[in-house]
Amino acid sequence: MSVNFHSKLGRLFTTLQPPVFLSRMFSVMNYGRVVARALVNSVCPGDLEHIPIVSVFPRRALQREIHSSPTTAPAQPFPCRIVSAACGFSKLDSPSKNSRRVPPAAVPHLDKRVFGDDACFISYHKASEIWGVADGVGGWRAYGVDPSLFSKKLMDACEMLVKTGRFLPEQPADLLASGYQELLEDKKPLVGSSTACIMIVDKSKQTMHTANLGDSGFRVVRKGEVVHRSIEQQHFFNTPYQLSITPEDSRAEMVHDRAEDSDTATFDLQLGDLILTATDGLFDNMPDSEILKKLSELKDNKYESIKQTAWSIAEHARDLSFDPDYLSPFAKQARRSGMNVIGGKPDDITVLLSMVTGD
Repeated sequence: MSVNFHSKLGRLFTTLQPPVFLSRMFSVMNYGRVVARALVNSVCPGDLEHIPIVSVFPRRALQREIHSSPTTAPAQPFPCRIVSAACGFSKLDSPSKNSRRVPPAAVPHLDKRVFGDDACFISYHKASEIWGVADGVGGWRAYGVDPSLFSKKLMDACEMLVKTGRFLPEQPADLLASGYQELLEDKKPLVGSSTACIMIVDKSKQTMHTANLGDSGFRVVRKGEVVHRSIEQQHFFNTPYQLSITPEDSRAEMVHDRAEDSDTATFDLQLGDLILTATDGLFDNMPDSEILKKLSELKDNKYESIKQTAWSIAEHARDLSFDPDYLSPFAKQARRSGMNVIGGKPDDITVLLSMVTGD
């Protein structure tokens, strides 16, 4: 490896801070490997399969699955209903390792809701359909902390609050804040941080309320066009807003944001609207134009079609993330920040696709 390369790599790393509050991709060592690949295309797509992970989760937590909620709520005389499907990949589930496996059969509930460091949930209460995604900050792994614990427990807490009716449909940020408070009050100590996006549909009014903290997010697509979208929240490049629980002695050094800092929105929905909610593993690898192409392949409003389309989107993003020559949205953003980066961004990918229907 040339001296010139080492010089470039050294200058790049001087712009980075410790991974707990900068990078959600990997530990310092593993992030360096990916940056090196991005700079000179010298790391093969399969490299990430062999990264050692310090985790209390079994290997199955890193395998891709489809989890879905076809029609979870009982029939009600509402003006609309929501049909949703969810799927995802761990960043360790590379195309070269698991190529084009047939999706598992649909299951009625989200039994496994962790894709690498991502987590999600889909639930309902009375006239409301609620779902969310969270992306655990991967930098904690360098400190011996499993990043998926925080995101999973955060989504579990939000789902529990929904099922017990302890939320207001028009206040998704409050639901996120209450879920975070549950983690703070848990008797079992927890360390970590996560981005989050909460979506609530009030079917009685055909209205959507959203709260997004960080760089996960959503798109609402109507007749082939994006009509509503989340606003990405970053302190600076690759440092998204995040909810955190940190050791007291290092609290001052870490990024701490509040659920109340979430970008919130309320808007009316129309029959036929598609709502795509995902972690940054999707948006960092697929621009809206590519997402819209995939959504245009949706055949009808049936659950099976929605599931297959969600699967196709997640799989395409996964393939792009391991393409060393692809000028990804993440690489473009890195270049705007002064980094000479090329290639996709290997990351966990979680996709929830929902459709507003009237039958």
